[in-house]
Formats: sequence, C-alpha cells, structure tokens
Amino acid sequence: MRDKYEMQLRKLHAEMIEMGTMIEQAIETAIKALVAQDTELAKKAIEADDAIDHQEREIENLCLKLFLTQQPVAGDMRNISAALKMVTDMERIGDHASDISELTLCMAGTPYIKKLEHVQQMAKETIVMLVSSIEAYVNADEKKAKSVIAHDDIVDDLFDTIKNELIAMIHDNPDDGEQACDLLMVAKYLERIGDHATNISEWVLFSITGEHVD
Repeated sequence: MRDKYEMQLRKLHAEMIEMGTMIEQAIETAIKALVAQDTELAKKAIEADDAIDHQEREIENLCLKLFLTQQPVAGDMRNISAALKMVTDMERIGDHASDISELTLCMAGTPYIKKLEHVQQMAKETIVMLVSSIEAYVNADEKKAKSVIAHDDIVDDLFDTIKNELIAMIHDNPDDGEQACDLLMVAKYLERIGDHATNISEWVLFSITGEHVD
C-alpha cells in the first residue's frame, strides 16, 4: 500500500513540475510578446492559459484521489493539502501572464514611452521565485522555500522603481498617461506573480513543518 502511495506521490510531484514549467513558459512568452509588441505571440500566450487551467484540474483530481484512496497520515496529508493550495496560486500566475498579453494587445502599434529593462528584470526574478518554489516543494527544501520568500523584496523594489519612473513621466508629459498606466499594470501583474510565488513557498513550509507562516 505504501509503495502505491509513493508512486502516486511521485506522479503528483511530476505533475506539479509540469505545471510549473507551463507557467514559466507562459511568463517568458508574455514578456517576449510585450517587448517585441508581437500581437500574434501575445494571442498564443492568452490561449495557453486554457492548458494551465486544465493542468490545475488534473492535479486537484489527483490530490483528491490520494485523500480518498490512501488515507494519508499527518505528514502526507500536509504534503497533499499544500499541493492543493499551491496549484491555486500557480493558476493565478498563469492568469497574470495572460493579463500581461491582453495589455500587449492594447498597446500594440504605439511606440513605448520607455525602455522595458526593469519589466524584463522583474519577469526574470519572478521566474526564479516560481521555479525555486516548486523545487522546494518536490525536495522538501525548507531553506530554499525561505529564500524564495526573501527574494520577493527584489521584485517589490523593481516594482517601486517602475512605478516612480512612470509617475514622473506622467507628470512631465500627461499625454503619455494612458500607456504609462498600462505599463504600470504590467508591473503590478508581475508584482502579484511574486506574491503568488511567495504564497507557494509558504505552503511548502507548511508541508514540511506543519506551520503556515502568514
């Protein structure tokens, strides 16, 4: 019975890694479309969200099956419960990648009022957080989970930098206001992705220690 559980748990971990990879690709695609103002790529990024939603349902079903058929003990129950919580945040990250691509479509055809290097850096940092949080879960790595939570300060600082730059640009040229607001929303979605990655790592800590740090 335990061997069967271990096999199903490995399947759960594999599915979580797969969903993490899908979301990582969604962020990368969304930012690539944004920077290049590539509307066709942006549309593909939006369409990809359906596959992420499907993966979330598959993982939820697997977790429920484990609960119903394996009668997990305390540590195992925390592991499965954490996965159920984590996929909710992972699905929201996929939504935010899609939201960024929606904004790309809105801004298409108009030159950007500023370079997007800080936006690209934000995306890079959120991907680091996402990948590390999934690795921390699969490997029960408490230290890595805590490092993800600390890493969120980097994303928050980049958001503040972008926000302050855009506010100054609006002040200097009110005609840039509409696009500045759209770019600020892009940064906000990335900041929320960082928050969701933090939530994921908090659930990883719960699966390891039994305590949920809020």
